[in-house]
Amino acid sequence: MRKHFGTDGIRGRANVTITPELALRVGQAAGLAFQRGDHRHRVVIGKDTRLSGYMIENALVAGFTSVGMDTLLLGPMPTPAVAMLTRSMRADLGVMISASHNPFEDNGIKLFGPDGFKLSDEVERRIEKLMGVDLTKRLAEPAALGRAKRVEGVQARYVEFAKRTLPRGLNLDGLRIVVDCANGAAYKVAPDALWELGAEVFAIGDAPDGMNINRELGSTAPDALMAKVRELRGDIGIALDGDADRVIIVDEKAQLVDGDQLMAVIAKSWRDDGRLARPGVVATVMSNLGLERYLGDLGLELVRTAVGDRYVLERMREHGYNLGGEQSGHIILSDYTTTGDGLVAALQLLAVVKTSGRPVSEICHSFEPLPQILKNVRYASGEPLDDARVVTAIEEGRKTLGTGGRLVIRPSGTEPVIRVMGEGDDRDLVLKVVDSIVETVGRVAA
Repeated sequence: MRKHFGTDGIRGRANVTITPELALRVGQAAGLAFQRGDHRHRVVIGKDTRLSGYMIENALVAGFTSVGMDTLLLGPMPTPAVAMLTRSMRADLGVMISASHNPFEDNGIKLFGPDGFKLSDEVERRIEKLMGVDLTKRLAEPAALGRAKRVEGVQARYVEFAKRTLPRGLNLDGLRIVVDCANGAAYKVAPDALWELGAEVFAIGDAPDGMNINRELGSTAPDALMAKVRELRGDIGIALDGDADRVIIVDEKAQLVDGDQLMAVIAKSWRDDGRLARPGVVATVMSNLGLERYLGDLGLELVRTAVGDRYVLERMREHGYNLGGEQSGHIILSDYTTTGDGLVAALQLLAVVKTSGRPVSEICHSFEPLPQILKNVRYASGEPLDDARVVTAIEEGRKTLGTGGRLVIRPSGTEPVIRVMGEGDDRDLVLKVVDSIVETVGRVAA
């Protein structure tokens, strides 16, 4: 078991779990772990718009510079931009200070290697080991301390990068786009990129104050975007989350489009253009069975992984897929990015909209999702899923659904919750099975 790192870096309540002392130790340990050779080492640090970002940023700077690593401060930037700039600026390490879609009271630290990819479990364990020992004797001599400086122009670099992911000669002229930046890291770059590509852009969630990130906005709270698309008669709504590594789409009828439908659109487009590296898409166990059936009709395979974009990416890299993602809106397009990128994924959809001339509601309804029911059960301690009564309830549920349905029962990676998901053609049957398992887990966990 790892003490600090979860499924997506380190995350917790600011100044309670994510303290300056913790950030200092992360900076020192990660800095030492990524010193390779005699060259002057450097780390790039980006953040979202949370108030606690200032505190964590300064503590990380102290940690990195104390072990002789120069720090380049990017300011508010999307997570995928930090990953891209880590490679582009030949940094030894990249850091994103963010708790993604969580409320402002939380924060986190995500680390990227020099290749722009998130760290492996093995490297995270090595950093955790260093965090737990006295590093006093490994600190830099006074003359070898690192320097820190803020870097200008990085937002423009990311905007240009994102624009170049559109096919050559294609622009967004004539499109009326509403973009919800969640008062987060993309509050400047996303509207700028869409406007520079020719769209008429209406931005909401673009006035961060340090405490309003993800507050009733963004990919996990799309009601405001749906209302704005309806009000302005937009052609499309784009909802990013706090660090802009995920996206949810709203069509011109103010209907939601999740990551499964978005992957279906991109998969068909790339298949037709001969751009799929392999005839398939990598997604998690949470993706709808309807997506799997739709891809099968296209001659494409749906490869499933554990929940978490890092596991999707690992499978993509291991087997050579260039398209993957999660139902929640993490879409990984490895031809362009090393992590989920909400803006770049939205641009791929906009390319299909422009070239086809069809409305988003038609394009983004590739398949009819099967009824999918997800319920959470909170527990105080222990391992409820190991209880014989729970095991029996799950086995009976699988038999009841048969081959026409699926059950996914898993502990959350970030909180003491068991997630029970069922899907199948018969909604009432799925609900009955899920409720039965939830009730059993609840009794065991009480």
